[in-house]
Amino acid sequence: MLRTPVLGRSLWKSSDFSVSVKRMWGTPRSHPLRLERRCSQGPCVQRNQTDTGHPLWKGPVSVPGGTRQSPINIRCRDSIYDPRLKPLMVSYAAESCLYVWNTGYSLQVEFDDSTEGSGISGGPLENHYRLKQFHFHWGAVDTWGSEHTVDDRTYPAELHLVHWNAAKYRSYKDAVLGESGLAVIGVFLQLGAHREPLQKLVEVLPEVKHKGAQVAMGPFQPSCLLPVCRDYWTYPGSLTTPPLTESVSWIILREPIQVAQNQLAAFRTLLFSAPGEEEKAMVNNYRPLQALMNRKVRSSFRPMEEGMRF
Repeated sequence: MLRTPVLGRSLWKSSDFSVSVKRMWGTPRSHPLRLERRCSQGPCVQRNQTDTGHPLWKGPVSVPGGTRQSPINIRCRDSIYDPRLKPLMVSYAAESCLYVWNTGYSLQVEFDDSTEGSGISGGPLENHYRLKQFHFHWGAVDTWGSEHTVDDRTYPAELHLVHWNAAKYRSYKDAVLGESGLAVIGVFLQLGAHREPLQKLVEVLPEVKHKGAQVAMGPFQPSCLLPVCRDYWTYPGSLTTPPLTESVSWIILREPIQVAQNQLAAFRTLLFSAPGEEEKAMVNNYRPLQALMNRKVRSSFRPMEEGMRF
């Protein structure tokens, strides 16, 4: 999920950040390459977890004292239909798009959040949230890559659109650390038809291959990456990278979007590493599943009897 300003681009080179990662995630360790990620509704259990190439996604699967950690496995039959949930209202301004960059752990597109021009409202939210950025998570192969799963099913990739509560907080940085500070829309990507709006991003990937690389984007409409159906699940959760603050209202759209296999493969050409460093492919950049614990997953739609089918 979110890569916050608390981390900063340069902190990966500092010893303080290395200590922070170890405290929150444990000492990085190697895992054999495997095919599945699962988590029970009780204590989180990792089965057949894939090897990851970055310290953020290695180490313990949970955080001591955390009760609202993300991502989770959504069980359709256990989700609760809530007729009080409102339709999700999305209003993005293409001209607010600033630039795309390689954060060292994801591909991220930044937006001007100084006004109310781009954002969301409705759904489980009490007020308008401003769009800050969106980024992706993907796997080394098409079998896995999404952070959230649905009935233990993984998707090849997942898009996160990150918004902050400007009605309650003075800045994005404050919202990251505060109650109800963030709202994140999660969109699953599955293989299928070519998605032309995504191609604009795919075409700039060679320019941001290395960590820290940045290129101006010009107008880009994020709503072109959303499915037609806006049915969703929602639950209270956390960031999926340090500081892992439990400040997020998650909105996971039920319907995936389709992308072509070659479009998704292009993301795997990015690197975790900066120029001059040993090259490490940017793949498997997702956090392990976390325990649901006492939380409830609500849905804006009535769950199908046998779960989701796409």
